[in-house]
Amino acid sequence: MRSYIHSASLVSEARRRGIRQAMLRINEARIRAIASGHKMNCRKYFETEANSRPNDWNRTVLKSCYVPYRHIFEMVRPNLDNIPAAELPAGLEVRPVRPSDHRVIWRAAREAFKDEPGFRSQTWSDEGLRWFSGSRWWTPELWRIAWDQDQVAGGVINMIDEEENKTFNRSWGYTAIIFTRKPWRRKGLAGALVAQSLESLNEQGVEQATLAVDTGNPSGALRLYKRMGYEIHSRYSFYRKPVP
Repeated sequence: MRSYIHSASLVSEARRRGIRQAMLRINEARIRAIASGHKMNCRKYFETEANSRPNDWNRTVLKSCYVPYRHIFEMVRPNLDNIPAAELPAGLEVRPVRPSDHRVIWRAAREAFKDEPGFRSQTWSDEGLRWFSGSRWWTPELWRIAWDQDQVAGGVINMIDEEENKTFNRSWGYTAIIFTRKPWRRKGLAGALVAQSLESLNEQGVEQATLAVDTGNPSGALRLYKRMGYEIHSRYSFYRKPVP
């Protein structure tokens, strides 16, 4: 399967005037042209996402025969007080991330996520790492990575988007990418790393923490995050339809 992802963003005063419908038609026409040059034997889909609350964009894509197939909760911890105490499993340690660790950590996360809904191999490729390392979200000094000697057991890739906080007049930190490799699951590792991450964000002076979790996550992540003090803030849906 190959997905062609697109979106259409408008300032609020330009909405409800048919502009998004026109943008969707333009997007689809461009995607059809691109897809026609990809001679591969697989299904091809238009794909987009939208907040699940009634809004101009999700009404537009539903009217255009897109079907929701995956849902994500955005969760927010409303403050960074009373962070639960959670110790690392025996034999593991968290240590500062070195440049030589970046690719090792990235590949460990790739392995942990490969069976999860929505996994994209391109995201977790070496090219994906190069893109991420050049972005404003690259803050390895905030990561909390657990090591079992020279093996990555799991981690939380944290970030603070100062530009976004300024734009939306808020003070959020992201406990964005939370992963545990199979041999170290169900030992309390994820909870311990999230607790350390919240402490780290608190030290940076942000007031709230946020993350996203797939509603179909089979690992019990939603229960863990609620236990760590996160609350459901909104839900996003992913939509797709076949490229003709």
